[in-house]
Amino acid sequence: MQLLWILMKHAHPHNHLCSLTLLGNLVAKPDIRYLANPVVAVAEFTVATHHKWFDKNTNAKKEWTHFHTVKMIGDVVEKTLNFADKGDVVLIQGHLVDSIKTRQQIIHATYAHTYAKGFVPSINQIKLSGVICSAIKLVETANHKKLAECTIRSHLSAFSPNHQTVRHLTIERTIHVWGKQAEYLVESATVDDEIIIDGNLSYINNKDKTQLIDVQQLVLPKT
Repeated sequence: MQLLWILMKHAHPHNHLCSLTLLGNLVAKPDIRYLANPVVAVAEFTVATHHKWFDKNTNAKKEWTHFHTVKMIGDVVEKTLNFADKGDVVLIQGHLVDSIKTRQQIIHATYAHTYAKGFVPSINQIKLSGVICSAIKLVETANHKKLAECTIRSHLSAFSPNHQTVRHLTIERTIHVWGKQAEYLVESATVDDEIIIDGNLSYINNKDKTQLIDVQQLVLPKT
């Protein structure tokens, strides 16, 4: 209740939604360390999620694995990750953040729960609201599919267990929208419009592993 009061008191006037849920496997045992003044546990780990689909061009099933870099701070680290090991199934919830230390686009987890090793169908779901902050480009892929691409800017308020205060964050992420929704986005939206999306967290194949959101559903509140 106290945390809710702090968040409401310090809420950003344009606070957006960023909620990410992942269910996957730990790639390695979580690296747990401690910060001083005050003493706070910090964990960094990688979660692998798997995406399977049927490729109509090759008539074969395909699978793609995403590796998500996750950071967690506070009491929740010792409660959930002390005995976690490589291969364990882990459920996390959190939000996107730009790492100050590495300048990478990562995930800040506020909740985690581990389960025994084994295979489970992955969950990779992100809900994000924000403002369109780049021109919307519509292209046709080699497979003759229509793709719209633009960047979203979101202002988030997040409680920091390390500093015991609320931080105001600004993140920008590229989104990909496919098919009829791509056409709808190009025809109906422009820069500075509000947008709400539901999709999956993916990554651009570059050295920085830049985050990318594949949109499953979008809403333009003005329309």
